Amino acid sequence: MNDLRAACALLTILPIRGEPVFSARAFSFFPLVGAALGLALAVSFYLARLILPPLVCAAFVVALWALLTGGLHLDGLGDACDALFAAVSRERRLEILRDEHLGAFGATGLVLILLLKFSALTQIHPLAIFFAPLLARWALVYAATFPLARRQGMAVFFTQGLTRREITLATLTVFVCVLPLGWTGVVMWVVAALVATLGARFALGRLGGLTGDVYGMICESVEVSVLMVGAVFIR
Repeated sequence: MNDLRAACALLTILPIRGEPVFSARAFSFFPLVGAALGLALAVSFYLARLILPPLVCAAFVVALWALLTGGLHLDGLGDACDALFAAVSRERRLEILRDEHLGAFGATGLVLILLLKFSALTQIHPLAIFFAPLLARWALVYAATFPLARRQGMAVFFTQGLTRREITLATLTVFVCVLPLGWTGVVMWVVAALVATLGARFALGRLGGLTGDVYGMICESVEVSVLMVGAVFIR
């Protein structure tokens, strides 16, 4: 139970009893926490749509999404965009990642991601909302198998000790959730894996590895991609 509590404490703002001990074993529960987030968002979306206009409902869910996650991955996305798209050396990009200030690339990335998420939520089935956080948290586990850009930081702390057991358990959770959707679920999973791979490869080319901020970028990118696929295939 400690590993589940650790995953909840890391990925959400939910109050957790006691002080969980963080380790790579918490990765096993990332998709499960994502499923819980997805369920809360999907139910909130369904209820809000009963009383609110579509645009207001979409804005409400985007705000709730950021609130429940504490904006953790949005913050990483902004920092990662500033570093990855700057025309500077690898060393300078790593320095930018440590900078607390938001630059032009980071602001642009945040606006675009939120705009795409909002647009998808104006015309979407609640089921697609459920799968976006689920597959995005699995993508974090998958991304943790790629090399790291540096030997210190939160990413190093959480990925050291990661084994096939955690990866397998996380993948089995997604498989059980995706299976009832048939080919639609498979398509969303494939898209999630493809987006995560492209993001990780891009970071490898620019930084020589991944960081915690890159994980945030991958998470947000997968969420938006799954929402867009869901808007097309799930009616």
